[in-house]
Amino acid sequence: QVQLVESGGGLVQAGGSLRLSCAASGLTFTRYSVGWVRQAPDKGREFVAAVSWSGRTRYVDSVEVRFTVSVDNPKNTVYLQMSSLKLEDTAVYYCAAGTSPQYYRANGYEYWGQGTQVTVST
Repeated sequence: QVQLVESGGGLVQAGGSLRLSCAASGLTFTRYSVGWVRQAPDKGREFVAAVSWSGRTRYVDSVEVRFTVSVDNPKNTVYLQMSSLKLEDTAVYYCAAGTSPQYYRANGYEYWGQGTQVTVST
């Protein structure tokens, strides 16, 4: 049974940093792509960043130079380091995993975590 459990969300001032973590069980990142997808209030889900099963990283343009996605294979954990946070980064952030080659799309995943809230304030 696949489980993805996110942690690390919270309230942060604009310009600040947060690191999200996602602990996975029931799968290994050498066989699955893993990513982060967010959903802001009254908006659809948006792809944010991902690491493919082969180690390639992808980012949405709006976070390209501010966020870093990484994987710790021994710990089976994926991280999203977020810096220079903006008000528009406020959203629920979901960790997701899957085998689709379209891991750079919000709907390219089979397994989802429960989400963690990130709120950026002025």
